[in-house]
Amino acid sequence: MSSADKLGATLVEPADEKETAAVLRDANATGRAVIPTGGGTKLDWGNPPVRADVMLSMRRQNRVIEHAWADLTVTVEAGCTIAQLQKALAEHGQRLAVDPLWPDRATVGGILSTNDSGSLRLAYGALRDLIIGVTLVLADGTIASSGGKVVKNVAGYDLPKLATGGMGTLGVITRAVFRLHPLPRNTRTLSIAVPDADSMQRVILGILGAQLAPAAVQARNGSVDILLEGTLDGITAQESTIKTFGAVHEGSPEVWKAREELWGEGAVIKFTTLPSRIAAASAPFSRFVVQATGIGYGKFDGDLQALRTTMEKDGGSVVILGHTKLDAWGSHGDALPLMRAVKEQFDPKGTLNPGRFVGGI
Repeated sequence: MSSADKLGATLVEPADEKETAAVLRDANATGRAVIPTGGGTKLDWGNPPVRADVMLSMRRQNRVIEHAWADLTVTVEAGCTIAQLQKALAEHGQRLAVDPLWPDRATVGGILSTNDSGSLRLAYGALRDLIIGVTLVLADGTIASSGGKVVKNVAGYDLPKLATGGMGTLGVITRAVFRLHPLPRNTRTLSIAVPDADSMQRVILGILGAQLAPAAVQARNGSVDILLEGTLDGITAQESTIKTFGAVHEGSPEVWKAREELWGEGAVIKFTTLPSRIAAASAPFSRFVVQATGIGYGKFDGDLQALRTTMEKDGGSVVILGHTKLDAWGSHGDALPLMRAVKEQFDPKGTLNPGRFVGGI
């Protein structure tokens, strides 16, 4: 069964921005709810939409429009998969420095909407740091751009940052402009076995506090993984320092796909914590992968509400990645009135993904 069938929505696949605008303009005028989608890998993230009449697929809008390799930028349509984009960039020795889930299927628009940067965020920043321009089609069919070649500016709003993590509730991303980084000359994955939580926490903080420049660091059950990039001499020098934190062995690059293995039966929990609290935050999970930035993913079979309450009291957060009876998002603090005001400005009729985001937006 397709994603559209599951939601009871009519599947529409516009070929370009003008067709996308026409679909949204008609849906907005007739009171139909629109669910944007790319590869469909994260449709169950967030709350289920309260209405789903049209599933707007971006799969036909999948071109790499312009790779300005000399300027280290790329303009790409939202339906392009991450694997397809990386392959095109690699021809000039460059990459978009992200490692999201399921890159063969996940699309540019999808990872932006869900803010899925991956473990490379430690060295290169989040998607909000890498995106420099975006084009959105708003619910009423207006085409709005910020950065790059402007179709229409929306004064007062930073569209790239608003669209990133917006879960498709403010507009449909049709294209994005990113800053790029060179492909590393060499890479090496190292793993340190950690027999207990205290050892794991000690190793993580030791690596973060040392004079090292790892591209990524993650903890998972029984192991801390470190990704090094650069010259062979530089990697070897860093490896010597890392060996002071425990018994090191060369790991497989496949360890950076470890969080994909969490998906299957039941929901996956995304949690955030301080780097100094990674061991304590990951303790309730039967299986987990936590990035050194404090962003983690885990499987949990107990009382989700109790877990959320405990982690929020400790300054963290819990988001449920998969539909359950509980709200996906948890506490929204005092930000909800502002978020509602922005939603009202961009989508006053609630056409886009109604109810999916924080507070039922």
